[in-house]
Amino acid sequence: MEKKKVAVGMSGGVDSSVAAWLLKEQGYEVIGVTMQIWQQESEQVQEEQGGCCGLSAVEDARRVAAMLDIPYYVMNFRAEFQKNVIDYFTEEYLRGHTPNPCIACNRYVKWEALLKRSMAIGADYIATGHYARIRQLPNGRFALQKSAAEGKDQTYALYNLTQQQLARTLMPVGDYTKQEIRAMAEKIGLRVADKPDSQEICFIPDQDYAGFIERERKGAVPPPGNFVTEDGKVLGRHKGITHYTIGQRKGLGIALGVPIFVTELRTETNEVVLGTNDQVFGTELYGDRLNFMSIPELYGELEVTAKIRYNHKGAPCTIQKAGDDRVFCRFHEPVRAITPGQAVVFYDGDIVAGGGTIL
Repeated sequence: MEKKKVAVGMSGGVDSSVAAWLLKEQGYEVIGVTMQIWQQESEQVQEEQGGCCGLSAVEDARRVAAMLDIPYYVMNFRAEFQKNVIDYFTEEYLRGHTPNPCIACNRYVKWEALLKRSMAIGADYIATGHYARIRQLPNGRFALQKSAAEGKDQTYALYNLTQQQLARTLMPVGDYTKQEIRAMAEKIGLRVADKPDSQEICFIPDQDYAGFIERERKGAVPPPGNFVTEDGKVLGRHKGITHYTIGQRKGLGIALGVPIFVTELRTETNEVVLGTNDQVFGTELYGDRLNFMSIPELYGELEVTAKIRYNHKGAPCTIQKAGDDRVFCRFHEPVRAITPGQAVVFYDGDIVAGGGTIL
């Protein structure tokens, strides 16, 4: 029987490197692929930032591929990344939302574009080093299952993958802990065994989101405006809504004698609403741009656990349809900082039922 061919997205990090090794050990014909998606800066800058998609990543991935004796390619996905990630990221911020660009990148670049390109070179599957597992359920649908690595699970950022993408994806790392993955890398002599994990948003290494948006949109960003209370009382001046997100406390540049937080961004009046910590909590949200995974669609009410940001532990809630491509979610207890633009992901135990974008 001919061995199945799999294209592994190699970032130069320990997880994707071990993923390639594991699949080769399992008998797959492995091809290494690194996606060039945004890199323009010098190799030295990228090396300092430790990013997952930069120029130094290519050299690390190339060395790993050579050591594993697998073919290796670098594919240019800059156009796809600009359209589906950077343009989306800046547009959402200008709308007063706080987007998650990694989710968009996963769905449209690391899967849609890579899968298409990999199929064109004869691959049967693509694979990544994500901490997640793929299961085919009794109803025939493919769904993500939480990783065996507690605290490393990445299913939240992958909820938007389609059935076709899941059916053609392998995630060998999901069955192991991070310590086990690093131990494997050391055992087989990979130089990247101790390489730090990438952090934050890869295309904004200095984490100055507002500055990035201003450069990207050539200065067409919202001007300074008023900090206000919920009922409209002016408290001071803000630097522009792209500098703020729901729940933010630091960097407000205003002192009222009590702890204050951003509770709302009003783009139509260019106002940033401030309030107490209690005012940051809520019990309801609406979501759109839905993708259901373990079920074909939502009927009636469903009890799930919902995560409203990557590092949120999840909270019990009831969800139901609220029109075409819209869901209503009511939490059993108040949750902190429900943020428009972020993903809400629904779990049935450790299986991803689906998710959407918070309105």
